[in-house]
Amino acid sequence: MIKNLFKLFFFLFFINLIFFSSIKAENSNVDRISKNLRCLICQGQSVYDSNSEFALSIKSLISQKIAAGDSEDDIYNFLKSKYGDWIVYEPEFNKYTLLLWLLPLFLFIFGGLLIIRKLSINRSLK
Repeated sequence: MIKNLFKLFFFLFFINLIFFSSIKAENSNVDRISKNLRCLICQGQSVYDSNSEFALSIKSLISQKIAAGDSEDDIYNFLKSKYGDWIVYEPEFNKYTLLLWLLPLFLFIFGGLLIIRKLSINRSLK
């Protein structure tokens, strides 16, 4: 009898392990995707951090799309087609986001040149 209980315990343990690991994997995908999406209702919050109705519906939509077998890119493309590129925190590099990606680089180079110029002027005055 103890052997049978022992077998039953291990059987239930492994069934639970398999079941809960698949739920955890799905939730981690939903979390990763929702962290990269803006909540259109809340200012400055991601869908992951927000508890608005919009954020909850997007999380539900992401779960449904993952369950249907859609890839992460498919989900992003669907949401971008519905809400625009602004919904994604990290937009992809294309002709419309070129300035967005290159402006920090230009500002960094310009600031560095200003600092070098200022230092060279100060050295020549001494």
